[in-house]
Amino acid sequence: MSKTNPGNFFEDFYVGQKIKHATPRTISTGDVALYTSLYGSRFAVQSGDSFAEAVGYKQSPVDDLLVFHIVFGKTVADISLNAVANLGYADCRFLKPVYPGDSLTASSEIIGVKQNSNGKTGVVYVRSSGRNQRGEVVLEYVRWVMVRKADLAAPAPETVVPDLPQIVAVNDLGSACPHINNECWDTQLAGSPCMWGDYRPGETIDHVDGMTVENAEHMMATRLYQNTAKVHFNQLEQKHSRFGQRLIYGGHVISLARALSFNGLANGFHIAAINGGSHLAPLFAGDTVYAWSKVLDSCDLPGRSDVGALRIRTNAAKNANCLQLPEKPDENLILELDYWVIFPK
Repeated sequence: MSKTNPGNFFEDFYVGQKIKHATPRTISTGDVALYTSLYGSRFAVQSGDSFAEAVGYKQSPVDDLLVFHIVFGKTVADISLNAVANLGYADCRFLKPVYPGDSLTASSEIIGVKQNSNGKTGVVYVRSSGRNQRGEVVLEYVRWVMVRKADLAAPAPETVVPDLPQIVAVNDLGSACPHINNECWDTQLAGSPCMWGDYRPGETIDHVDGMTVENAEHMMATRLYQNTAKVHFNQLEQKHSRFGQRLIYGGHVISLARALSFNGLANGFHIAAINGGSHLAPLFAGDTVYAWSKVLDSCDLPGRSDVGALRIRTNAAKNANCLQLPEKPDENLILELDYWVIFPK
């Protein structure tokens, strides 16, 4: 019996396989502070206890994407330690607020496998869940990841590709958002006068600012999430890879784009769901990230008069600003993220 874990390879996965991931993680205010230092996120509900308590939270909740990254990080050692790339996301729902002091655990079920034609890699589809110390599911999502084979002679499994929803239904949104006291929502403190009703489907918003990524930042972020994927850390090994250098974790790009979106979406205080996402190109240290968003839909939430939901597609690009959105060259695109954001009415 080996004392060390080499990680699972493509031939080790099968549909129906269930995995309980190590290790439990208690989220502290220190984690929240470090997350803020890495991305500079400024959303008022997650930044100030006084603001959050005034509008209906018991205190500032942990940033939704920090919750996502920590749960995701739990899964890496078992799912994607030997991954080539994380390919996409679907049906991601934030179901309960998470606060400092909560302890999260993660588990996964394999719901699909498909060997690639080269016989060297395959795609694994996995549904993962994060639970708090009370056993409540706080987050659930599907992702698919390309994983190497260790034994190239291993037979290809029967192909199973799960049928995934294109978008999370509006009826499934809002369970992680308490009733919001709109009379106490201070738009000056929040950073924008624009509420839910001020946005229209088809509207495009340039988030203006750019942020350059350094190796130390993305490695610190990935360690914060206890994400052990080899491609992010080991330059000695990665200098022999296709790109010759470490890859920046795709979730790092998602958090950068979300933080940049404050300039234009400041009152979008809660990500209720992620409908889908694609990492279109790699990002490396020294690249500068810009972002812009398009409003795809605007919906009331059933039984809620305090908040509404906007379906947003946020795009991130590297080394090209967004002043000429329609002419944006495709080769600069690194992320497309389709998600539901809750705004006060």
